[in-house]
Amino acid sequence: MPDESADGVDLDSGRRFVVCGDNALARRLVNELVDRYGVAVTVVLPSLTDNHAPDIAEFAAEAAADLRPEVVVARRLTSEVLQRVGVCGAAAVALVSADDVANVDAALIVREFDPDVRIVVRLFNPVLGEGVATMLGDCAVLSGSEIAAPAFVAATLGDDTPTYLRLPDDELLRTASRAALDPATADVVCALADTSGPEPVTLPADEEAADLVLVRAYGRRRSAPAPPRRRLLRTARLVLGRRLRLALGATAAVLAVGSVLLGQARDLDPVQAGYLTLLTALGSADADPAGSPVEKITALLLVVTGVALVPTVTALVVDSVVRARLAVAAGRLTDPLDDHVIVVGLGNVGTRVVQELHSFGLTVVAVDRATTARGVAVARELGIPVLIGDASSPETLRAASVSTCRALVVLCADDVTNLETALLGRSLHRAAAGETAAPLRVVLRLFDEGFAQRVQRAFGINHSRSVSYLAAPAFAAAMMGREVIDTISVGRRVLLVAELPVGAGSDVEGTFCPQISRPREARVIAMRTGRVGQTIWTLPQRRPLVRTDRLLVVATRAGLAALLARTVPSDDPPPMSPGTVGGTPLRLLTPPAPRRTGTDTAPPRPPTGDAAIDRPVAGDGR
Repeated sequence: MPDESADGVDLDSGRRFVVCGDNALARRLVNELVDRYGVAVTVVLPSLTDNHAPDIAEFAAEAAADLRPEVVVARRLTSEVLQRVGVCGAAAVALVSADDVANVDAALIVREFDPDVRIVVRLFNPVLGEGVATMLGDCAVLSGSEIAAPAFVAATLGDDTPTYLRLPDDELLRTASRAALDPATADVVCALADTSGPEPVTLPADEEAADLVLVRAYGRRRSAPAPPRRRLLRTARLVLGRRLRLALGATAAVLAVGSVLLGQARDLDPVQAGYLTLLTALGSADADPAGSPVEKITALLLVVTGVALVPTVTALVVDSVVRARLAVAAGRLTDPLDDHVIVVGLGNVGTRVVQELHSFGLTVVAVDRATTARGVAVARELGIPVLIGDASSPETLRAASVSTCRALVVLCADDVTNLETALLGRSLHRAAAGETAAPLRVVLRLFDEGFAQRVQRAFGINHSRSVSYLAAPAFAAAMMGREVIDTISVGRRVLLVAELPVGAGSDVEGTFCPQISRPREARVIAMRTGRVGQTIWTLPQRRPLVRTDRLLVVATRAGLAALLARTVPSDDPPPMSPGTVGGTPLRLLTPPAPRRTGTDTAPPRPPTGDAAIDRPVAGDGR
């Protein structure tokens, strides 16, 4: 992955970190811990041949001797296995298997061995995750699909679509394009990236050059329901099938012609003529032997047509209603759609993406080859059509109306299958829409970075994301005891939004917020003080950090690893005493006042705003 590099940072050289799992997330997580944090890792694999286990074992064999991960093979995570790998006394244990039940069971065993070890569990079910986190104490429950889904949704809807971030105190932030903001009212918190070049530059030194920014969003994010007109059209299209629409149209045409002829023959106004025509067609004709030939022929044709059409229309109405009810029950697509999003693959990530797109009020069609996929039941509960079939076949994509969709999102676990489906969908869309039409927007799930780059160069598919690449940094930071609040996807790169406590006696204690921010690595966006509920968004320039503060930062993977090392408490921190920070007098930490010239004799102005409110004073206990 192309990302900022950093030297390994040894945060706890005397203890090992244990990772249990053999999937893509486990592979990325081991890489993060070794390469970014420089810690000792033990990996527990079910086998050496399945999933990503061979790559993990190869990485362990090629790592430097002092950082070489230990590989343990065990088919199941039993008490004996976990005891043998040393979970008792470990720095942290990560359980990242795809099986929620197995992860919870292993977490319970780990907690029995060591009541204090930090546990990081991967769980999809949010209700189960909340209960586990509450029950196990020092436990972080994360969902890789929940972390990665917003990146896929943003890529689907367009680069200008805002991504919302919810902070723990219900503060709402969102990403935005600088060009779309009103400079007079926009509350820009941080410059995120300059995406004008071939490769995005994250957290650039020139903040004004960044076209992607983070802004404060006031109020609450609301899910956008589907427009009423679109819902009405969809319901009408579902009930009124094509054959029923043709039959009703033919009946209306016959009745209209009969009304005109009878009106002229009997000199009736349009209302009377229509009334007489309808009664005649329904079998209530009153024969008039003295009528004109036109009137007799028209009445006869109406009676014959009514005898033929009324039963036909009745049968078609019953058939359409039954078909519509069966389609709704099965979640199938009954008629072609347009301007919709097709999501292929209803695993954990696909389920989250479908839910997010539905919350935006978009029409979604879901596709999976297995009826037992996790997202099938979720999609049907939301009223989203579900097609069961192989998306790499033209028939399945045509049934999903790929020729008229706005985007195709392919989220299967296999990179080659995803590419095959994407190329087929784009080809079918181009054949139906014409060569001059806008190309289909395709979003791919691709694990391998090199493969993604080659796909971009060869096929022009620019929107690809890796679930494990987006989620692994959050899991690694959680193992270090730090909270990653959210992630921000910038292309295939990722920025982390984290909350870091200022450790007692750490390198950052006594420094100032501007000294912590570093271009292309980390940027402090806010600071929480020891006072309950106080978050400072306008960072004070003359107030040193104390050990009761917590920093909200946006950082790259390498930047967060380096900043974590700087916030770790020292083994023997100096005591806090009134008038000092970390044992250092405050007067030595306050920046010197600017020198004044001979004519400038006014006394210095006292600090205002946040600097005045939050300046530590003797006896405030911070």
